[in-house]
Amino acid sequence: MSKNVLCVVSEHGFWAQELLLPVDRLEAAGIGVHFATPTGGQPLPDGGSLDSSYVDPPLGRPVTSPEMGERARTTDWETYFKDRQNLAALLPVRPYLSSGSYIAAMEEYYERRQAAWDAIVPRYDALLLVGGSGPIVDMVNNPRVHDLVLGFHAAGKLIAAECYAVTCLAMARELDDRRPIIEGRHVTGHTMEYDYTAGWAVTANGAPLVFEAPPFSLEYILRDAVGPHGRFHGNVGHRFSVILDHPFLTSRSVGESDLCGSVMVRALTEDLRVYGFADAAV
Repeated sequence: MSKNVLCVVSEHGFWAQELLLPVDRLEAAGIGVHFATPTGGQPLPDGGSLDSSYVDPPLGRPVTSPEMGERARTTDWETYFKDRQNLAALLPVRPYLSSGSYIAAMEEYYERRQAAWDAIVPRYDALLLVGGSGPIVDMVNNPRVHDLVLGFHAAGKLIAAECYAVTCLAMARELDDRRPIIEGRHVTGHTMEYDYTAGWAVTANGAPLVFEAPPFSLEYILRDAVGPHGRFHGNVGHRFSVILDHPFLTSRSVGESDLCGSVMVRALTEDLRVYGFADAAV
């Protein structure tokens, strides 16, 4: 039977290459790709990912090729995402403690969550969380995204995350123990050296909303979340940083998009379990 991947994309600006190149790799391998967004809204790419002349400040060089910029500018995104699913309609949200009948509300929440898992997770072999600035707004601290991750994790299925979307793996925790699911694992993600100190932006109401810097340091979050028996790999100075510590596949930034897709395909078709850190088979 053919394999399928559920791909979650931010409604507040995804980096085009971090979507297109992994999807290219998956589809070239005969793997189906289906899309979902947090509220069913139309995803649009970050403007910087359309411009091959845009220089990434931390790297001091352009990160989008002319070919990729042209492809991203000319893609009909409404058609591309026309069959997208709505996570807000698929998954429940946990009740507030102030609920009039909190215990009954929690019981209903867990029952509805399990029903959603039963309906969604068996249809897919992996989950892909696409990177960019937008995930910080509507994916990183989105409890429905967290529950989706937990559902795939409970089933032992591959969960891939790129760039700032890797934060979802640190934040997705069961309410009863609140321990990171990546505790003890090897991961990568945006390092301090890759973070902006000015001019960082997300898309709000179709226009850029500019901040001085991202609202948090992903590196610090990941270092804390993996704990003393895990390891964060920044690989600063190395052109690529993609880490597979099954079931987690993490990708540092836009430059790793194609490699992320390639390793994801190998994990799905060759049962590759470990890639990218010192004691791994690479």
